[in-house]
Amino acid sequence: MRRDQLEHLIRAAGAILGDDELIVIGSQSIVGSTDGPLPPITTLSIGADLLPLDDPDGEKLDLIDGTIGELSMFHDTFGIYARGVVPTTARLPEGWRDRLIPLRDENTHRVTGLCLDPTDLVVSKLLARRPKDIDFCTAVLGAGLVRPEDVLSRVAATDATPAEIEHIEGLLRRAGGS
Repeated sequence: MRRDQLEHLIRAAGAILGDDELIVIGSQSIVGSTDGPLPPITTLSIGADLLPLDDPDGEKLDLIDGTIGELSMFHDTFGIYARGVVPTTARLPEGWRDRLIPLRDENTHRVTGLCLDPTDLVVSKLLARRPKDIDFCTAVLGAGLVRPEDVLSRVAATDATPAEIEHIEGLLRRAGGS
């Protein structure tokens, strides 16, 4: 996904929900939180995970999925889609909300997409432990977009088990980190 495509999803979600802020919580948050070139693997996805800020009954999730979600007319027309997600979709370190990076410009029609800090994103992906997430993190680390020592520090601020922490330390060593 390119930055302009993420901006389009943020703009569309804001219009549909009647909100001027939402959180971009999945892998595509790196597109909005990082300036400059990204490793190709980080932009392969055509879907972005969007978390409405105020959705106690899940209606906004359904609205996202039904109007700009996978297999929607929006998806067919533009080749991209959004998934409405809940806060527990990703395991994130304490304080992650304080580190959100706003993406708000003319292309978003002044709707703010609050994107995960890249280090917080890598932590959530490493805790997910799916092969595609490990590949994503290896590329982000290899590009120098996050520092291994920061990842370890943030992992310590999660609910990670000792075994998960040991696994992540091993992954970081193999990726050439700390």
